[in-house]
Amino acid sequence: MNFTIRPATPEDAAVILGFIIELAVYEKAGHEVEATEETVRSSIFGEGSVTDAVILEADDKPAGFAVWFYSYSTWQAKNGLYLEDLYVSPDFRGSGAGKLLLKHLARVAVEKGCGRFEWSVLDWNEPAIRVYDAVGAEPQNEWIRYRLAGQKLKDFAGIA
Repeated sequence: MNFTIRPATPEDAAVILGFIIELAVYEKAGHEVEATEETVRSSIFGEGSVTDAVILEADDKPAGFAVWFYSYSTWQAKNGLYLEDLYVSPDFRGSGAGKLLLKHLARVAVEKGCGRFEWSVLDWNEPAIRVYDAVGAEPQNEWIRYRLAGQKLKDFAGIA
């Protein structure tokens, strides 16, 4: 199998949305997807976007994707690369494709002068955790991630 990684373009919005839906179903959260082709296009490729994406291709056909943004570490006074999602279609899992995407993003992080490359994983996703352990990534167990979203975010912000 010949894998290549290329920058995503606005024309990839439908492909990216398909991968987002596949990922959400895999994570048992398909019902939570609110993204549309248009919101994917505008949020990743629109003016002022802070997000970037790549498409993994196997013999010139889409096989996966990764989407990320830059965070900031006050302690390091450097940006960090935060991987929001990495997904490889089931037919290509176990082929090294996920590791190839991770290595590509590690290179992006180094080339951009980032002090960190971070991501989150569901605690039950053992196949992904094995890959992350194998590449030398370390879980950050001392941090608890918090989230405000939807109506709770609006309520807290004082916006109806």
